Amino acid sequence: MRGSDAGEATRIHVRTTNTEVTPRDEVAAAAASSAQKSMDFMAEKKKSMRARYAYGIIFLIPNLCAWIVRDYGQMAQPQFHYLKSCGADGRDCVHTLGVLRVSFGCFIYFSVMFLTTFRTRKLYETRNAWHSGWWTLKYFMLIVSLVVPIFFPSGFIQLYGELARVGAGIFLLLQLISVIQFINWWNKYWMPDEEKKQSCSLGLFMSTLFYIASVCGLVYMYATYGTKTSCSLNIFFISWTAILLIVMMAISLHSKVNRGLLSSGIMAAYVIYLCWSALRSEPANEKCYKHKEVIENGDWTTIVSFLIAICAIVMATFSTGIDSESFQFRKDEVKEEDDIPYKYEFFHLVFSLGAMYFAMLFISWNLNNSPTKWSIDIGWASTWVKIVNEWFAATIYVWTLISPVVKQSKLVSCEEAGGGGEERIQPALP
Repeated sequence: MRGSDAGEATRIHVRTTNTEVTPRDEVAAAAASSAQKSMDFMAEKKKSMRARYAYGIIFLIPNLCAWIVRDYGQMAQPQFHYLKSCGADGRDCVHTLGVLRVSFGCFIYFSVMFLTTFRTRKLYETRNAWHSGWWTLKYFMLIVSLVVPIFFPSGFIQLYGELARVGAGIFLLLQLISVIQFINWWNKYWMPDEEKKQSCSLGLFMSTLFYIASVCGLVYMYATYGTKTSCSLNIFFISWTAILLIVMMAISLHSKVNRGLLSSGIMAAYVIYLCWSALRSEPANEKCYKHKEVIENGDWTTIVSFLIAICAIVMATFSTGIDSESFQFRKDEVKEEDDIPYKYEFFHLVFSLGAMYFAMLFISWNLNNSPTKWSIDIGWASTWVKIVNEWFAATIYVWTLISPVVKQSKLVSCEEAGGGGEERIQPALP
């Protein structure tokens, strides 16, 4: 009996010991598993963030290919004569149509990436691994995408060129919204705060700096592009830009808006830049720009400006693509640990539209034009696109200033109408 009691006691002791140790082990294992998952999520996020720069390089490659096909494609033109899609002399695969073929290939590539990453939300999804890895396959896919459009008929490529104008316009609209959202963020960052005494003075300094730069830009444009009475169109562009600056500043300082000078100062500098860029896009044989000369092979300043313009296209596409938060309808979404750092489908959508945009810049928005070497976005079509873009940017910015006031006034009027209605329908007590 004693032996059996001892055995039972031993079993009871063992059971008691196991019940005390097991929860601790489970908690420790769960903590270790959670820490490991956090480390894995951080590693995946870093991998995803690095992938953005790889896509920027992938986008740069078609830009350079489009330039080579446009300016030096005639060297290989005899080699294309055997392709029916390139025409009898191979001309339909170089110059303007050559640029559109390269652009179409880039558009196909990023459209495929858009479809294969659509609605990716979590880091552990297979589509996240596809977005952030498989680079050998992706570069091979890029080569195939750039080669395949060579075999498409010229009529189809012309149709793509017409659609590319629309896509490029949508890209400009997305870029404008992104820029304005950045300006609003910058304005909030430098807003005067009671706890930060330096914010007010620093914000005032920055706004003054931007307005001085804007005034200097206006003076420069008048002196360079509006010196003659025959340049009446240029004078109108510059004068209307000056009016837009005054209107934006006046609305921003209005008592009901009260947004200060910083946001309007930044926007003024941006509008001045758009106007200057539009005037720079006027054809080289115009008399209004006295320093402009037609350069066939390009000097070093032309070449540097051209390369900077290509980099600017890539940077504009890149910055707009990663700014998906500016286009969210719900701003109160809570980010979880396993969420992707940015919207992949929006990123690739912007790059596909950017492919259409750089095509329009290389052919100056004209499907029947053959631009000169080392030129980009030159011609009356380009000038008017930029001018309309400037006016549209100012309109959107003004609407962002007055829309809160309009919504607030509507809300107040509805509340007053509702209160008055309650008083009218309230029955009289006997």
